Amino acid sequence: MQNILENFKNLSQIPHCSFETEKLKEFLSSYAKEKGFKVSIDKTGNIHCIKGKPKLCLQSHYDMVCMGNAPKIELYEEKGFLKAKNSSLGADNGMGIAIMMKMMSKFNHLECLFTNDEEVGLIGAKNLEHKLKSKMLLNLDHEDEKDIIIGCAGGVDIKACLDFKLSKDFGKLYELEATGFKGGHSGIDIVKNSKNSIKEMAKFIKENEGLIVSFEGGERINSIPKHAKALVHFKNEPKKNKHIKCKFLGEKEFRFCKQSSLLLSVLNAFSQGVRSYNTDLNIVQSSINLSLLRMKEKQIEIELFARANFLEDLKELEFQTLEFFKAFDFKVQSYNFYPPWEGKSNALSEEVFTILKKIIPQAKISAIHAGLECGIIEKNQKLLCCSIGPNIYNPHSTDERCELASVEKISKVVFEVLQKYQ
Repeated sequence: MQNILENFKNLSQIPHCSFETEKLKEFLSSYAKEKGFKVSIDKTGNIHCIKGKPKLCLQSHYDMVCMGNAPKIELYEEKGFLKAKNSSLGADNGMGIAIMMKMMSKFNHLECLFTNDEEVGLIGAKNLEHKLKSKMLLNLDHEDEKDIIIGCAGGVDIKACLDFKLSKDFGKLYELEATGFKGGHSGIDIVKNSKNSIKEMAKFIKENEGLIVSFEGGERINSIPKHAKALVHFKNEPKKNKHIKCKFLGEKEFRFCKQSSLLLSVLNAFSQGVRSYNTDLNIVQSSINLSLLRMKEKQIEIELFARANFLEDLKELEFQTLEFFKAFDFKVQSYNFYPPWEGKSNALSEEVFTILKKIIPQAKISAIHAGLECGIIEKNQKLLCCSIGPNIYNPHSTDERCELASVEKISKVVFEVLQKYQ
């Protein structure tokens, strides 16, 4: 266990935000070579490591969602959890990497795949050039210790754009800032019905009859928005709201967005969050997150991320969202579409279940309302796949924390599984 924590601490000190993973790529490549692995790296930055005659491949992604002060990460332990001060922790998926590093020092027959830029559209998996030697793949990117995952949601990015014009006026200006929002993973945390800072800001401006001078919010496509800010004209002092910090800037000339009313109607009318729930699997079946809002170069840009665990649901949600924004004269596009992994129980998942159940009696085979790279990889290569991982709470946020006792349990499971297939 101590080796895994040391591995993670070392990883946390190497910047590896999505699209900025070069230093960690070099570190992992060097580490693998030191442990006797043959290493190759493809054009997308996926690192393939192989030693001996492996029957099983371990896989994790090595980019992280950087929130708050990240990539400057200051770790601390509290009540059995590993946390980071004022930043995301990067346990998603750094803890999986740390476990893999330990296994690389223990086994002579092992294949490892470190994929790149998973958090920004599963880019590494979609562009994987390496052909795996093993016939089984164990992904370590799950965040609930009791689950063996054999299915995941597909997703699609959606962008809606609208040109806007400016008009001059004179009056009271206010600077608005969203405060106290939780944010979180737009798949795993969407069921919590966490408030969306963009929508709450839009509601506040509308209720107080404001005119938008500028408005932006959100952090990334796959996170529930935590931050938002706006410059707004109100004729009268707005009502107090615990989630919207309001600062009066005085009376002055300003240029406001002539499409202000239309934008507020769109943001307030759009249905954020869970769209359907699967009672058989006890997970969200389809959802959509209004992720980003930007006003630049006289154009409003709204970005959304739709997820669904069944292909027809994903296509339907994509269609509905595009039609919604087209009705308000937005120019729309969808991209980065990837289908769900509608997996089935297999020999690997059953073996992992047998081992996990000895350690965690509540163990179960399930699916998840989030994207997993193994769902893409197994479509292109004939593999038996499943996913496990330690308890990680509030990933993609500054509240991210990882349960240390859970890391130890999952590392034991991985060790036993690898022993089985030596």
